[in-house]
Amino acid sequence: MRRPHGRPRPRRRAAVPAVVVVGAAAAVGLALALEMTVTEGLGLAVTAGAGALGAGAAGSLVLRGLRRRALGAQVVAVALTAVGAVVAGSMAAARAMFLSPHDLDALAVVVVAAATVAVAIALGLGRRVARAGRDLAALTRDLARGEVPAVTGEARPGELEALAGELAATSRRLAEARRHEQALESSRRELVAWVSHDLRTPLAGIRAIVEALEDRVVTDEATVARYHHTLRREADRLAQLVDDLFELSRIESGSLALQFERASLADLVSDAVAASTPAAQAKGVHLEGRVRGPAPELDLSSAEVARVLRNLLENAIRHTPSDASVVVDVGVEGSSAVVSVADGCGGIPPADLERVFDAAYRGEASRTPTASPGGAGLGLAIVRGIVEAHRGDVAVTNHGPGCRFVVRLPLAPAGL
Repeated sequence: MRRPHGRPRPRRRAAVPAVVVVGAAAAVGLALALEMTVTEGLGLAVTAGAGALGAGAAGSLVLRGLRRRALGAQVVAVALTAVGAVVAGSMAAARAMFLSPHDLDALAVVVVAAATVAVAIALGLGRRVARAGRDLAALTRDLARGEVPAVTGEARPGELEALAGELAATSRRLAEARRHEQALESSRRELVAWVSHDLRTPLAGIRAIVEALEDRVVTDEATVARYHHTLRREADRLAQLVDDLFELSRIESGSLALQFERASLADLVSDAVAASTPAAQAKGVHLEGRVRGPAPELDLSSAEVARVLRNLLENAIRHTPSDASVVVDVGVEGSSAVVSVADGCGGIPPADLERVFDAAYRGEASRTPTASPGGAGLGLAIVRGIVEAHRGDVAVTNHGPGCRFVVRLPLAPAGL
């Protein structure tokens, strides 16, 4: 359990008494080693300690007065307090030993010289710490402006160096989060625009047909039947769009519930190919399914994986021109079951390959001009979400006359 800020830890509170005890023991031990009596050694230690304690108390008051000043000034005050304590203790002990005036004067000269050097060193250390503090302040300002600070400059004390590294790492994480958020926002805006368009178009057609039927603009049975067929097709299209939106929202919210069961991936591919064959034949696309080696069996959500295969095949058939082929391969590679869908879409610009699985991405302009219209740009985003929910991955590359989508699912997924 964490302690409240500002409350000293017991180990730190015990440090000062421990130092006093160790120092007293060392002083007595040194006195005995120098053939002094215990009483004499303790007397000198107490005298020197009393003088040092007075200097330390004075330094503590000075440090308290500087608590709102720069860190470098406080470091100088600490160093000067330590030097003053040593000087005061030494002079008090020298006087207690009844040294001659000459010896006391010589000791004073020595102490003043040593203290001067110590003060100079303390000032240098203070300036160094002050520079480190200014560097940290600059890092913090860069962080507040949303910039990624560079951890440069002179070496800093360990704690400040660690803090500077943490600030820089935090800034990089925040910058990456901002970039990700901006990309998501851009994707959401694009998705709303596409979905609005895809909703408006069939709704406008449905309204026009309904008005024509209500106003009896058309009365012959063939035309009425054609209008009814169009209404049914547009209603199915809207239902599919709503279903895709609902599925995508479940994926992005993390509420996609998968019911795992042992299933043959080859059987699922065969069913998907059979279901997509009429659409392929209507467009004049040759659809073929192949199994390479033993048919893989693994734990998966059959309904969701079937949706993945259906979306991939619909996408491939939509973008493949007549008299071309769509080939589906299924097999095992290492510890993964692999399904690949190769089409004849004409390829995707390399700059757009990373966006293919983004929601609302379409890119029809980059593919063959004979591609069929349709789709709200959600199918491949759903594919990625479902595959990643199975601890797998999906990728696309330009291959031959078109593209090749590859889905990899672990044969023994962990944590499911």
